[in-house]
Amino acid sequence: MIKVGIFGASGRVGKLLLEDLKITPNMAVSTVFVRNSLDFAIDPSILVTSDMKSFLNGCDIVIDFSLPDACEALLEQAVKTPKPLVIGTTGLSTHQLNLLKQASEAMPVLYATNMSLGVALLNKLVYQASKTLEGFDIEIVEMHHRHKKDAPSGTALTLSESAAAGRNLDIDKVRVSGRDGNIGERSSDEISVMALRGGDIVGRHTVGFYNDGEFIELNHTATSRNTFSKGAIRAASWLVSQEVGLYSISDCLELD
Repeated sequence: MIKVGIFGASGRVGKLLLEDLKITPNMAVSTVFVRNSLDFAIDPSILVTSDMKSFLNGCDIVIDFSLPDACEALLEQAVKTPKPLVIGTTGLSTHQLNLLKQASEAMPVLYATNMSLGVALLNKLVYQASKTLEGFDIEIVEMHHRHKKDAPSGTALTLSESAAAGRNLDIDKVRVSGRDGNIGERSSDEISVMALRGGDIVGRHTVGFYNDGEFIELNHTATSRNTFSKGAIRAASWLVSQEVGLYSISDCLELD
């Protein structure tokens, strides 16, 4: 039985993880980390703690869907108390991403801005389309619920990186995430990533390749957050037996 620690149990995906793990063979929640206290009932056999070291010692693997600052604290402690980590928190800063890479030198770490199978495949398709459709303009639009804090979404940024990689471009030099006023014509290498927010949209990403006389759009729509929780559980069951290193969801799904 794989003992799973949930970091970010009070969040939307965290709560789903608690439910989905109840019906997952050979896996069970053993520990939950909280800063203060849970506002809902939980199985009394599960350790609920605000002590990071006790949390890590009480599980075989951690699944994290929290906030960037909380994830940073987890990574800092995990370096001292190594444990396989599945990180699904988005909006990480450069410093936090560097911490994640540092942690992966001491334990297996799987980091994904989106845990769904469909998005993992979409990234592969975007790379191939970008490489093949030379000269097509690339525009990415993402839509999420009104409560999402980071923009553009981590998934959209990853898709933009896949598009840039298909053309051997540095995404930091070609990404545009806003247009307003008389800004002039679109540059040929430009890759735009635009964010829309409203209602209860779980997540929708469109990557368009536009040329004179034709265009193609690749779409992914998440209709349930269980897509993310079940994907993270699948990743955890795979990661727990891997060697030290940094992994992606594509590694787990063997899409490379």
